[in-house]
Formats: sequence, structure tokens, C-alpha cells
Amino acid sequence: MQQPTEGELAILQVLWATGPSTVRTVNEALNARSKREIGYTTTLKLMQLMADKGLVSRDTSKRTHVYAAQLPEEKAQRNLLRKFVDTTFGGSASQLVLRALGEGDASAEELAEIKRMIQSLENKRQHD
Repeated sequence: MQQPTEGELAILQVLWATGPSTVRTVNEALNARSKREIGYTTTLKLMQLMADKGLVSRDTSKRTHVYAAQLPEEKAQRNLLRKFVDTTFGGSASQLVLRALGEGDASAEELAEIKRMIQSLENKRQHD
């Protein structure tokens, strides 16, 4: 399965949030998020291409076709993050985390969650 482009990712985000949807529903959601108008036919064409790539499925059993995401959100995030870390931080996840935390924007709750995640990873590695 290919990596989604920026436009395809925007469509997938709508489908992940709303579930299976018509082109019209996706187009309206995209336009609600966008600063510029995205035409219905542009959304339709992109979703048809995404179906050809296997990023979405298309239910043609009714008059109005319904599309559903085939690429799970977590898998897309993992793949995009891996590519980002590889190209931006030379493959170093620690450099990414240090940069993100070094900006000082993490809340106390987020820092506590990060600590819990680290402890969980450490516990898992000790038992492997």
C-alpha cells in the first residue's frame, strides 16, 4: 500500500473521524477545514485514485457510493512518523523527543503520560 499524499491524508482524516462517507460528506468536511474552496469533482477524482491505490474502499451497491478508509490511522501515523524521523532526525527517535520536549510546550499531563509510556516500555523490555 502506498503512502498517502497530503491531499489523500486530509481525506483519510475525514474518513477516520466520521467513518464510511459519501464524496459529498467528505468534500463538505474538507471545505469546513480549508481556507480555500475544494471542488466536489476534485474530491471525487482524488477518492477514485485512492480506491485504485487501495487507500480506501468503495461500496457501489447503492446509487451514492460510500467510501471507507482501508489504511488504519495508526499505521499511517507510524509510517509517516518513521519517514519523518529518518529524513529529519537521521533516524534518531530520541533526537525527535528531545527537540519536541525542548520547546517547553508539553503540559504537566502530557509529561506524566510520557513518563508512563517510558516506564511501560522499560517494563516490557525487561520481560522480553
